[in-house]
Amino acid sequence: MKYLLSRSISSLLLLFIATSISWAQLQPDLQFFRYRDQRGVNVYETWNKDTIPYEDLKIRLGANFWQSFQALSHENVYGTDSLYGLGSGFNLATANLNLDVQLEDGIRVAVESYMSSRHHPEFWVKGGYLQVDKITIFGEGSFIDFWTKHLSWKVGHFEVNYGDMHFRRSDNANDVYNPFVENALVDGFATEIGTELYYYTDPGLFFMAGITNGEIKGDISDADRGPSILAKIGYDKQINEDFRFRLTGSYYGNSNAARSTLYSGDRAGSHYYLVMAEPGASATRDFTSGRVDPVHTKEISAISVSTFLKFKGAELFGFYETSTGKGYADDALDLDSRGMNQIYVDVLYRFLKREQLYVGLKYNTVSGNLLDGNANDEQSVQRIAFAAGWYVTKNILGKVEYVTQEYSDYPMGSTLDQGKFDGIMVTGSVNF
Repeated sequence: MKYLLSRSISSLLLLFIATSISWAQLQPDLQFFRYRDQRGVNVYETWNKDTIPYEDLKIRLGANFWQSFQALSHENVYGTDSLYGLGSGFNLATANLNLDVQLEDGIRVAVESYMSSRHHPEFWVKGGYLQVDKITIFGEGSFIDFWTKHLSWKVGHFEVNYGDMHFRRSDNANDVYNPFVENALVDGFATEIGTELYYYTDPGLFFMAGITNGEIKGDISDADRGPSILAKIGYDKQINEDFRFRLTGSYYGNSNAARSTLYSGDRAGSHYYLVMAEPGASATRDFTSGRVDPVHTKEISAISVSTFLKFKGAELFGFYETSTGKGYADDALDLDSRGMNQIYVDVLYRFLKREQLYVGLKYNTVSGNLLDGNANDEQSVQRIAFAAGWYVTKNILGKVEYVTQEYSDYPMGSTLDQGKFDGIMVTGSVNF
């Protein structure tokens, strides 16, 4: 009853807002903002480029809706009876709700929520943060001018800026930036409480330093814990009308985490439902199916080097990532740190005047000591995906993908022992 009442109140509130305010008022242009439709594709940091004049307080209400048809099959060395009985059909639709507010000239706040996700069917808040790109509220002066030209500050509970893949991934129902159905095998994504400070230079260089609580949520217990440190350096330049070049390096580290979730921070879930899952599994409980978690929850030191090249309609995006760390079992057994390496490359070609159509190929592999409490054996996972997509409008995206994924050197008795899945995914989303 409490769940139904909460959903009913939320629905009535949204209906009231939608009928009380005009659409133009709900969708104003905001400063230093990444659009949540096709215009946001291949946008990374928002930079300090003042292209939208400040007028007054503005509120932008947006949402994402995602639906998929899945036709995947899986197998391992023990036969299909050892795995969940997969068939073909539609997965439960998911939805996001986004509220972005221009508070003052150069000051913006964002609140991001999941209305429904694979892991949580109920409405819940992903996070919220304040972004300050100007400090003209303090008057005039050389430092204020310097901030306006070079600095940006983010504070709150936000998606940490580690690597570049988190700008290209699907986030529950928001898949408008991702040309494929799923994210990287090891999904470097986390929402943490903290702050990031950016310094931008005119030639295209930027630097970022940040510190967070190192956890997915707040905690005031006396648990032994330390903060996470973030750093990023990058160069992003539109060299000429046809060619763009981007290269970045990122670091994320925590030597004494209560529970680091850099590689398990997505509370929404994978878009490959129940692949390689055991009989009796549920989409909600086994929500990370198809992904790989190296379980660096107690200690972690991760580096990611990413690049993005675009020449007319052709794109190449890729990154190399290496991470060392420990899980709880490693720490309890006093084992050495385990290592993980990931390679990700995708190649796309976008067609037509507004690049409404695209085709792409993705290769992604992970290798290393991937099992908590086992620092001796190494495992590897490989994924290849072919995809095609159509932006029917800037707000509507349809995709079709063929994916194949293989697991190697997992221990005897594991459902992943000589595991493999492949098949077709068809998805559609509305994003505004």
